[in-house]
Amino acid sequence: MGPIPQGGTVAVTGSAGFIGGWMVRLLLGKGYRVRACVRDVDDLTKTAFLRAMPGYAAGRLTLHSADLDEAGCFDEIFKGCHGVAHISHVSTYTDQDYVQKVYDHIINSVNLSQTVSRIVVTSSIAAVIGETDIQELVRRPVCDEDRYPDEGNPNRSAEGGQGYSMGKVLLEQAFSDAAEASGRWDAITCCPGDNIGPILAAHQKEAGPWQHNVETMLLGEYTVNVIGAYRNWWTVDVRDTAEAHIRMLESDDVKNGQRFIAWSTESRDVKDVCASIDRLLPELGFAGANIIDPLPEPVKEKEAVLRAVWGGCELRNDRIRNTLCMEFRPLDVSIRDCVESLLSVGHVKPKLKPDFELQA
Repeated sequence: MGPIPQGGTVAVTGSAGFIGGWMVRLLLGKGYRVRACVRDVDDLTKTAFLRAMPGYAAGRLTLHSADLDEAGCFDEIFKGCHGVAHISHVSTYTDQDYVQKVYDHIINSVNLSQTVSRIVVTSSIAAVIGETDIQELVRRPVCDEDRYPDEGNPNRSAEGGQGYSMGKVLLEQAFSDAAEASGRWDAITCCPGDNIGPILAAHQKEAGPWQHNVETMLLGEYTVNVIGAYRNWWTVDVRDTAEAHIRMLESDDVKNGQRFIAWSTESRDVKDVCASIDRLLPELGFAGANIIDPLPEPVKEKEAVLRAVWGGCELRNDRIRNTLCMEFRPLDVSIRDCVESLLSVGHVKPKLKPDFELQA
């Protein structure tokens, strides 16, 4: 148990994804050897950007096919690793028995490795705030690491839309319990907020909600997310999320079962996020977006009440700042860099004002 050695070997699941890609890039920059786990190494639409990273040609970065739905897929990959960053998602969160089976086989691969001393698992703020009854946020408005959803609510179920939140809570408990039972490795949890920031590959503009939301804004029409109705964006830069994972792998000051919320505590309404694009990049000539609210009328009628509930929540990140000395990028920086990457890497063609055109 304990931190991984500098320059050691780290396996990263979900390496083709938004957080995973940045995790790989930052680990390489810090001198680590990385085993990047993806569903299919031969799918160049999702792996070419990894092959282009420094370290790949020299062999310090290696790519490995691993399908989460196949038990044992990590057995050989984890052998010889000092740490694991488990970032990838399961195929579905509606079947919690299936979710548990996936976690069990990943845990088994960690145990079989005989070398892994620490694993960082990627949870979510959904495992902090994902309530069946929104009034629970009024009763317990402080959103810090000690807050969990009300699991005693009889209406909380995967079929009722709480599967993701339930799956992430299950993730945290499964790995911390298994680590304690092993006595040889520990499990630390990272609960990121709404990840936003620059994409590293074109496919990533579709692979996560928040950068995809910015993409649709650029295209001129944004449909309000029905999850967390009328909640502001509670954001974290994807680069800060990746950095937080690395610090958790390296730290002497964390212990098994500990969870850390990674968010800047900034809060911004979706309309203000959209307006920020033109404010931050006036040279682009962004024409703005039509905001579509698809929520049913009974929900729309409660907009003021719902906004008041969300606005009354107190976002905290004291633990990650104090324990890991984390500082977070301002949301303006994340939005600007996200937009520029969507244009340059994602080849998004934004809706522009008259007399504006993109640089050739």
